[in-house]
Amino acid sequence: MSLGKLEDAKKVATHNLEGQENGGLIELYKDGEKTLAYMTMIKPGMFKGYHLHRIRKARYFCLKGAVKIILYKDRQKEEYILSAEKPQRLFIPDNIATGLSNIGSEDVWLINFPDPPYDPNLKDEQVEYTEEELKNGVVK
Repeated sequence: MSLGKLEDAKKVATHNLEGQENGGLIELYKDGEKTLAYMTMIKPGMFKGYHLHRIRKARYFCLKGAVKIILYKDRQKEEYILSAEKPQRLFIPDNIATGLSNIGSEDVWLINFPDPPYDPNLKDEQVEYTEEELKNGVVK
């Protein structure tokens, strides 16, 4: 009888709009099909986003590196820095467009605890934007 149980963690590469690999995602904790926690990795100098979640809120914590998190809503822009050197959490409500920029010289490891958990069966929940669309107040 085994005392523990190993489970594979899904890891996928992510790409920017030009098709360059900018990092990846690893599912850290799942409950059935739903992902309760995942890690976003961002390569040095790379950007991820912009995207908006219609239903899900985000709770970010930086384990490694330094990341600038850019938020947009109704043409209003805010920026936050999370760093492994200064442990802080950032809560992002739903319907806020988010971009992630690695501002350091090493990979960023950013943990997210989505609320509600990510559900692959939920369609049209994530919307992609360009910064120009956000600056012009485009709503999708």
